[in-house]
Amino acid sequence: MGLVTDEELAEARSQADNTGEGVIDTLLSQDILRPADVAQAKAAQFGSEVVNLSEMRLSDDVISSIPRHIAKRYRIVPVSKHDGTIAVAMSDPSDLDTIDSLTHLLNNQVEVRVATDEEIDEAINKYYGGADDSVSKMIQDITEGEVEIAGLGEEGGLEDDGSVIDADAPIIKLVNTVIVEAFKARASDIHLEPLEKRFRVRYRIDGVLHEIKGPPKRLQGAIISRLKIQSNMSISEKRVPQDGRIQMTVAGKSIDLRVSCLPTTHGESIVMRILDKEGLKLGLPELGFFTDDQQIFERLIGSPDGILLVTGPTGSGKTTTLYAVLNYINRPDRKIITVEDPVEYVMSGINQVHVNETVGLDFAAALRSLLRQAPNVIMVGEIRDLETATIAINASLTGHLVFSTLHTNDAPSAVARLLDIGVKPFLVASSARAMIAQRLVRKVCSRCGKSYEPTELELQSLGISEEDRKEAKFLKGGGCSECKNTGYRGRMGIFEMFVIDDEVRKLIYDRVSSTVLRSRAREMGMRTLREDGTRKVLAGLTTPEEVIKTTVMDVS
Repeated sequence: MGLVTDEELAEARSQADNTGEGVIDTLLSQDILRPADVAQAKAAQFGSEVVNLSEMRLSDDVISSIPRHIAKRYRIVPVSKHDGTIAVAMSDPSDLDTIDSLTHLLNNQVEVRVATDEEIDEAINKYYGGADDSVSKMIQDITEGEVEIAGLGEEGGLEDDGSVIDADAPIIKLVNTVIVEAFKARASDIHLEPLEKRFRVRYRIDGVLHEIKGPPKRLQGAIISRLKIQSNMSISEKRVPQDGRIQMTVAGKSIDLRVSCLPTTHGESIVMRILDKEGLKLGLPELGFFTDDQQIFERLIGSPDGILLVTGPTGSGKTTTLYAVLNYINRPDRKIITVEDPVEYVMSGINQVHVNETVGLDFAAALRSLLRQAPNVIMVGEIRDLETATIAINASLTGHLVFSTLHTNDAPSAVARLLDIGVKPFLVASSARAMIAQRLVRKVCSRCGKSYEPTELELQSLGISEEDRKEAKFLKGGGCSECKNTGYRGRMGIFEMFVIDDEVRKLIYDRVSSTVLRSRAREMGMRTLREDGTRKVLAGLTTPEEVIKTTVMDVS
């Protein structure tokens, strides 16, 4: 073809002998040849046609003729299909073994077309998904018109019966990629929020929202409709809130998504809570318990009866703690029943009841019925009213161990909350084993965490003395690819454990205020949330900033 001179070839041969590289590879690395030239030469040698994959638009019908795993394994891309013959693009038309294997695997005649390695890799990523199959790349393709979305009308690319039309495959792929990318980023929630002029997508990672590149506003209807179909919601109903679930397998792991759809001014807002079942296998140390607190906690959850309450605001990790406890005590000789709204994680060996108030199955009704099932351990998702509280406490007094949650700011306030909703003081005093308040703080990234010196204000806020400073190991993350430049990776609990003893029971019976109970708890040695957080700061597990942000200052 006259692309290489004799001198260039001689020099390339000499260099190839020294490096052990091929002559063609050497010519390519020296920019004497271009990949397209090599493809042209190979095609001419074997009488094949050269194709430019970057300029072709392949239909879903052609792509589906070769499964993803075969395309990736053999590095081939189907370019056309006709009467029992599939034309495939490959970089080496001399690879007869691959051609022979494909003929048997596909049960079709295979015609060879030639393309460069780069074009084949790009096409595999584009049509089958690959390393560059990120949300932003897909959105860019859609925005720039590389991926056409047909039939985007009022319903957003859906037929009247709600089925997704074939041309909407990129929407399906985009929605799945948003979920997969969120899972890989360790997100707990995905927020899709329609704003006036844009469609915002955010991931909540370690409790903090991070915005990613959102799709064009014109795709809003199609994306929301796709998610509503996946989670078995009505796509025609856009005036009332709806709830649903999606089950997926990502990277070989089964995950559930709890989907909430809420009508807003500029369209329907969707929040998906990612429920990773691996989180259930957390042991007590992984929750954030130090050895001394863990021993107290293990003793409490080993009680034969009584009620143990975990308190804290929404998103403080109460449910994860309770599931970890159930996993810890789940043995063949114990019958465990839970009443939840909704059932977040499905656990083997445990009977779980989903509250459904529309048919009259509320917490109280479910609790009354499950007591006839003779359980040893009961977990009530949340105590919301007097009836549920009374049944749960009575169950704890009749030989059952009961776990539940309450929304209060600290542990002693849980007693006041129960009395406030109308539970008799003697019932609370005689049934309660402990109240545990908890919060979540972000952990310093183990990869980029470095020693640093906190400010005087931080040390003062946490009550860290000069003596404590000497043995402290203050760490702060500098930011790396592992933690997405935040300096934090993962979260852990900080706890306030209020164990009920005989003296506290007397105080509860006398209806004393939360302040008095708190003073008594402090005398008994209860560590407050901030004090437990401070211990974790001194151990280099989290930063003063996180603890100060999450907890209130202790009043001495």
